[in-house]
Amino acid sequence: MKNIVLIGMMGSGKTTCGTILSQKLGRKLVDADITIQKREGRTTTEIFAVDGEGYYRDLETALCHELEDQSDLIIATGGGMILREENTKALRKNGVVFLLNRPVDEIFDGENLSDRPLAQKGKQDFIDRFEARKPFYFGAADEVIEDFSTPEVTVAEILKRAEQYEA
Repeated sequence: MKNIVLIGMMGSGKTTCGTILSQKLGRKLVDADITIQKREGRTTTEIFAVDGEGYYRDLETALCHELEDQSDLIIATGGGMILREENTKALRKNGVVFLLNRPVDEIFDGENLSDRPLAQKGKQDFIDRFEARKPFYFGAADEVIEDFSTPEVTVAEILKRAEQYEA
């Protein structure tokens, strides 16, 4: 079965929904940020501070290529993973990409983003980052999810839409 790939802004619910999807479908969850942190033995913030964003993006690209020929996975991407076209191609090779298009104001105002290195310059910078990424998100997405009333409702919508890709 095709992978279910979750993309979207940091704090949009990729890890939360990915965990629920993994449990419901009995599929392995690959959370890109957690995978990279475990491999590096340090947090995303530490990686950014010591080696920079480019190094982190290289780690994401390597992970995308590892996953592109695997199936039956739930993949929760990092918020910027789709900034590189080769990552998007690798993720789409054997996956259906779902954009969790949660309102950016809601994310910034409602989530603890203190451990997110690219969310430390205030709300306007966060909104500007989303606007810059928006074409990448929508360009990569097979489906756009916009109901975030509860994680369960969001997951139910993903599952409903995923059915059409399994035929």
